[in-house]
Amino acid sequence: MKIPLPTENMLAETDGPIGWMTFNKPARRNAVSLDMWQAIPGILDRFEQDPAIRVIVLKGAGDQAFVSGADISQFEAARSSAEANASYEAAIDTASERLIGCPKPTIAMIRGFCIGGGLAIAVGCDIRIATEASRFGIPAARLGLGYGAAGVKKLMELVGPSFTKEIFFTARHFSAAEASAMGLVNRVVPGDSLEAYTQQYCETISNNAPMTLLALKRTVAELVRGEQADLEACERLVTACFDSEDYVEGRRAFLEKRVPVFRGV
Repeated sequence: MKIPLPTENMLAETDGPIGWMTFNKPARRNAVSLDMWQAIPGILDRFEQDPAIRVIVLKGAGDQAFVSGADISQFEAARSSAEANASYEAAIDTASERLIGCPKPTIAMIRGFCIGGGLAIAVGCDIRIATEASRFGIPAARLGLGYGAAGVKKLMELVGPSFTKEIFFTARHFSAAEASAMGLVNRVVPGDSLEAYTQQYCETISNNAPMTLLALKRTVAELVRGEQADLEACERLVTACFDSEDYVEGRRAFLEKRVPVFRGV
């Protein structure tokens, strides 16, 4: 089912347990413009509020790119003053924080180019599945751009300090094989298998207990904060799992040798 949005450059659709978010500007390799950043929080709100949605997949329209970066053609109008630039950056920050903080599992399904802001979006997801022909990079050093500490930290949590420096220092495109070797992507599959593989991955995730996934996602997010981790919040989520009807269902299904049917309660 398609969800109406304020911009045609983003699409949102539900299909069973999957919420699909599509960057829909194929003529510009899905380069992200202000209206697209602004639409992301609302799409996530819809998916998060729908109990039927168990996993969210982000993808790019067409076959050339996931997201090729920011739509620089818009900068003259959208970032022409300090006030306009601050508003633009605030929209990016809000969208990024909402994606990272989304309580449901998120997957970036990557075909083609995943560059600059596109890579930041993919890094903000929990899992990245790419094709063998996908390409990755951050060209900030070729554009003279500064890159915020929050974005650098998120990338560094995935690939470590050395690869983070290489990605920024060289500003080059990395192959899917290189991205896999550095831990930037979880899986690399043939191009003609990408959607089917992702669908199967979503099915595997959606069949598992939502409260367990929520507890795990929050725990990982807290643990990477180091000394600032809210371990009590993590423990409350773990306790909620043991107190849930899903825990009862999981035990019964195991003993009865059947597939459990979890409801997230």
